[in-house]
Amino acid sequence: MRLGYDLTIEQTQKLVMTPELIQAIQILQFNTQELDSYVQEQLLTNPVLEQGASQPGSEGQERRETDRGQENETPQSDSGLSENDIDWKEYLKERQYDDISYRQWEYKDPDEKENSYEQYTTSDITLPEHLMFQLQFASHKKGCRLVGRYIIESLDENGYMTLTVEEIARATGAPEDKVEEVLDIIHTFDPSGVGARDLKECLMIQLEHKGILDESYERVLCEHLEDLAANRLGAISKDMGISVKEVQEMADEIKRLEPKPGRQFASQTDTRYIVPDVLVEKVDDDFVVTVNDSSTPHLMVSSYYERLLSEAEKDSNLSKYLTDRLNSAVWLIKSIEQRKQTIYNVVEAVVKYQKEFFEKGSKYLKTLTLKQIAEEVGIHESTVSRSINGKYLQSPMGVFEIKYFFSGGVTGGRGGEGISSKSIKSFIKEIIDGEDPKSPYSDQDMVKMLKEKGIDISRRTVAKYRDEMHILSSSKRRRY
Repeated sequence: MRLGYDLTIEQTQKLVMTPELIQAIQILQFNTQELDSYVQEQLLTNPVLEQGASQPGSEGQERRETDRGQENETPQSDSGLSENDIDWKEYLKERQYDDISYRQWEYKDPDEKENSYEQYTTSDITLPEHLMFQLQFASHKKGCRLVGRYIIESLDENGYMTLTVEEIARATGAPEDKVEEVLDIIHTFDPSGVGARDLKECLMIQLEHKGILDESYERVLCEHLEDLAANRLGAISKDMGISVKEVQEMADEIKRLEPKPGRQFASQTDTRYIVPDVLVEKVDDDFVVTVNDSSTPHLMVSSYYERLLSEAEKDSNLSKYLTDRLNSAVWLIKSIEQRKQTIYNVVEAVVKYQKEFFEKGSKYLKTLTLKQIAEEVGIHESTVSRSINGKYLQSPMGVFEIKYFFSGGVTGGRGGEGISSKSIKSFIKEIIDGEDPKSPYSDQDMVKMLKEKGIDISRRTVAKYRDEMHILSSSKRRRY
């Protein structure tokens, strides 16, 4: 064996993560809000970029962007430049742009008013605002209003007190009996049950407002609330010495009450709205997939800097800077377009595979994995994962996160295909909705009924799916 140092030439292939490739991967993974924020950052750092509105009739603008993309994809064999190093000077000389169509700004008459729905927004009332409005009419004493305002501001989002009477009295300087008096006034406010210290007091306040609070209700709430939650009505009947039917009637009345009276009001935290990335519409017998252009920023290259580059023949530093910025802008535009195309291809494959779901409902959702879609589209599984991350789909069945259509399940269903766990849950819910309340189906009964439909799962799996849907067991669902 000879030891020594040699110089050899080897040809290898490897993937180099260039900054442009990293940017393209990030853009694919961004959801609508993240992409919009990223584009706003790029608009601030890259003066060459402009954001324009996608409007009908902008054919000249679309034609120029298409030509620019085609020119960018043309091999620069004569000049020896790579795809990302475009000779913008030669490009602009060859192209004869109509400068009239490019404007940096457009003068508008300040006296001219444009009214549109986009100029207005709704404002939801929060719980503190609703209670403060009632407080100003409840008492004319300055001290009571001060204490009442402090109590209202200390309530949590569900309408419960977070401080004790002693703490409120210490903070406001009012005697404890005055705090109790103001608290009793707040208990009369809408929504009923607000300002309660715990669940028992909340339910009692609501029963009192209905005028049906008596000794029996108080005893049930104070001594048998856990038995009531577990549907142990027989134990309550035996302890209180009344019939099970009477206990059932009281339980029905209590279950109609609101345990969290404050949740019907707007949250004080920011509300984030879902903007679907893809629209699925049924046309004749087919489902047509359309990318929502309104959710994607519409970018273009500034004509001003294109002209400036053509005039920067003598300043090499300025020419290099503008060329780099233009290349960066074109790459960003291409990355966003590639993101749209990838999402479209993935969703089209998903819709094709889950066609029965869009026609008949959630009971016909099939098992689907990232690998199946990756093989169908011809991309890597990680690319499929990034393209569906945080993306939403609007269809005749409603708005769904695209991840919803990827789920495990069991095999041996209709036609030998896999049945999604979400589909099995729909069957379980349908069985429970149609059961006799006085004799509800047990988990084993549902196993047999599902087997008749061609779904072979164990009792523990049925119990697991039932718990995930927050459905009680048969003993707790039973009515007397």
